[in-house]
Amino acid sequence: MQDDEPLPIKLGPVSNGEFLPIPHSPFEREVIRRTRALADDNARRLGVSRRQFLNGVTGAATMLFVLSACSDEQAKHASRETGGRFGVTSTSTLDRDSALDQLGGNEFIFDVQSHYVNYDHAPELADWTAIFPNAGCPEGVEAGSSKACFTADAYFREMFVRSDTSMAILSALPTPGMTGLSSDDMVYAIDVATRIGCEGRVLMHGGAYPQRGPIEPALEGMTATRKKYDIVAWKIYTMVPTDAHMFLDDHDKSRPQIGQRFIDHVREIGPPIICTHKGISSIVGSTPELASPSDIGPAAQRNPDVNFVVYHSGFEPGQGGVGAYDPKDPAPQGVDRLIRSVQEAGIGPNRNVYAELGGTWWFLMRNPTHAAHVLGKLLKYIGEERVVWGTDSIWFGTPQDQIQAMRTFEISEQLQEAHGYPALTPEIKAGIFGRNAAALYGIDPTPGRCEPNPKEVDQIRTLLPPARTYGPETSAEAARLIAAHQAGYMM
Repeated sequence: MQDDEPLPIKLGPVSNGEFLPIPHSPFEREVIRRTRALADDNARRLGVSRRQFLNGVTGAATMLFVLSACSDEQAKHASRETGGRFGVTSTSTLDRDSALDQLGGNEFIFDVQSHYVNYDHAPELADWTAIFPNAGCPEGVEAGSSKACFTADAYFREMFVRSDTSMAILSALPTPGMTGLSSDDMVYAIDVATRIGCEGRVLMHGGAYPQRGPIEPALEGMTATRKKYDIVAWKIYTMVPTDAHMFLDDHDKSRPQIGQRFIDHVREIGPPIICTHKGISSIVGSTPELASPSDIGPAAQRNPDVNFVVYHSGFEPGQGGVGAYDPKDPAPQGVDRLIRSVQEAGIGPNRNVYAELGGTWWFLMRNPTHAAHVLGKLLKYIGEERVVWGTDSIWFGTPQDQIQAMRTFEISEQLQEAHGYPALTPEIKAGIFGRNAAALYGIDPTPGRCEPNPKEVDQIRTLLPPARTYGPETSAEAARLIAAHQAGYMM
């Protein structure tokens, strides 16, 4: 099998433009090697091409089966039990009905973090997204061009044809100067959704930039946005620009004291939902501490009538915070910083703080033990009704592999008993996938998609070009994109 044959569970390395891609670990390389070997055998037994096999649900089942088996083997070699696994049987690696039964579902899946780029409204962004390699673009795209990767057409193909996503929110990007995803661009995508029969399935954020220049014009701009557009929440990147970084709780007196003013304005004009990027800190360069969620607990405690959705949950790729939470740790890392912040503020589970999984789950699903700890901690401390689904797509390509991995994932009984983590029951997973966010946004959680039945959908997906990631795959490519982001902050 060719080494560059796209795999059904995408492990990268790839970036969303906010961090440097992390090379495959020896464990991941072994998972990939064994997946290719088993897929080659299974495709031959079924009498189909390797590409067709890998594009179908049995291909995804094969890779999750291998990933779980390798994790179990690694744990056994280290004389410990694995913390998590994917509940996929060997039968599903060959039998389509079995694979659909285990990896399929009809849940309401509400992706609260998604993006695309509208070149019709912002043609200058062709140079920006050209930084992304065009390997992830559909077949037939002109050489050297990556534009087709990020259009509304690509967005709907990846979100609503390739995946089981029921509803999505288009989320604002860090700066109004170079987004290519302005409010008008979001409205355009919503209009497209209506025309193709998916009315009401694409919603939009309003971008909030109170730290860019004088605050009064910024707040007036928010009011104008609220009056003009049907937004469902506000999206803010408090860490950029770095010279005017703000904290929501105003604890750093050397920084602009505008956090509470911003929150008060959100309360006044509505909706009272603030979605804020926390974690994944390469985006701010040499000051990663600016992306810390330390301000979330105090801000939420002071403003109980406002909901705070913590995008990425404070997760840091390739860093700490992926084991059990230690309340005595003097320097918590990753999602542990969010847990520490809400605990010290006296914010209990299922209150006005939400943990979002965009990018976070994409990293975690390759390491079942880390995944079990992080999911278990968020469910325990933030609340079973406060963990919400997001994928940061379209940068990682279709989110279907993330959906399939979550559907089959299990936290071991050992970790449940040792740390008080809940079992990932169908009810809890349904909450994560969409019901928690539906309650937050006051939406009727209508399940399903625009397509007919699972077998027909899988057949359609099998005939599509292989699913790929769209983001930069090397550190040099990602560094150029991060530099472009940072240049945009100063516009």
